[in-house]
Amino acid sequence: MVDSQPQPVQPSQPQPRSRSDSPLVSVIVPVYNAQRFLPYCVDSILRQSYANLEIILVDDGATDDSPAICDDYAARDSRIVVIHQPNGGIAKAQNAGLDAAHGRYLAFADNDDILDSRNIEILLHALESTGASMSKGRWSQFGVSRLDEVADLARLGAADPETVTVFRNPLRAYQSVFCKSLRLLLDAMGRHGEARYFNEANWCRLYRRELWDGVRFPEGMYAQDVMVAGELYSRMDKVADVNAVLYHWLQSGESVTHSQRSLGFYHDNVLAGLTNFDHAMANGVTPARSYYTMTEQLREAEQAYGRGDAAGSDADTRLLADDRAQVRKAIRRLTVCQRLRCRVLAAARYAEKLVYDRRIKSMR
Repeated sequence: MVDSQPQPVQPSQPQPRSRSDSPLVSVIVPVYNAQRFLPYCVDSILRQSYANLEIILVDDGATDDSPAICDDYAARDSRIVVIHQPNGGIAKAQNAGLDAAHGRYLAFADNDDILDSRNIEILLHALESTGASMSKGRWSQFGVSRLDEVADLARLGAADPETVTVFRNPLRAYQSVFCKSLRLLLDAMGRHGEARYFNEANWCRLYRRELWDGVRFPEGMYAQDVMVAGELYSRMDKVADVNAVLYHWLQSGESVTHSQRSLGFYHDNVLAGLTNFDHAMANGVTPARSYYTMTEQLREAEQAYGRGDAAGSDADTRLLADDRAQVRKAIRRLTVCQRLRCRVLAAARYAEKLVYDRRIKSMR
């Protein structure tokens, strides 16, 4: 079952606010070797219609001109804080940003993406007007050839959203409503499927700061955002979804998501799936999404190992065997009905992934 019926609310329009009535919003941007794209990202944050921002640029030991670009922006705008640290990965950079943030609300952005100029304004209004724990918007995907076009579009600013949908039990929504086909079906039934969809990134969302108390990304591993997803959603009372495109996600074949194929990458994703599987089961939620994550990543690992893409050391062989055993052990915890539901949704999601991968890889 999906969560109880979400409630669309008639959105009011954001009103002008004095600076004293404007809570500080911290925007955390991990930065690594992004000199070509970083100015587009930072400019889109500086152009936000909501001005009371703390923009934290975390240089994670970049080896190109990104550190100098960060420092140049900080010299020109007092809202920008730059942290330089040795390379430790995106989780370490995000954690440094969280530790340094002073805002009442927190947002994240990837260093090669572009925010709509009303992103913070609209998400903050939705969060405050509904009393939600988190607000989220919709996003678009674009290729490198459209950088300037998308930057110009983002500069114009989104129109006021026609609908804001509020729903409870985001953990259940996260685990249940992740297939596009299911979302379309729910929308056709008036069940607001698209509003309840989360991807596993942290951008295009605005969080209340207290949600992150005691929560940090695990450092030194891939899938760091997936690892904390279950805990975060369990802490949320309700979520407000804004039906407006507020974030533009660059698709690049050089990104970790699209290029990383090491056995360690697959192992970390299996581990993240298992972690959220356990968390969902402990909270009485059928872990359909986590079932898909761990079984699909295990299949990818086995295929890479069979092709020789992954190293064939004894340690890798043992790691793969252990992952296989842990996944099988987790699946045995499911009831017959839960297992059937998980298999059906996983099969649908896998078919969608094949189409998605072809479309994304064709973006230029």
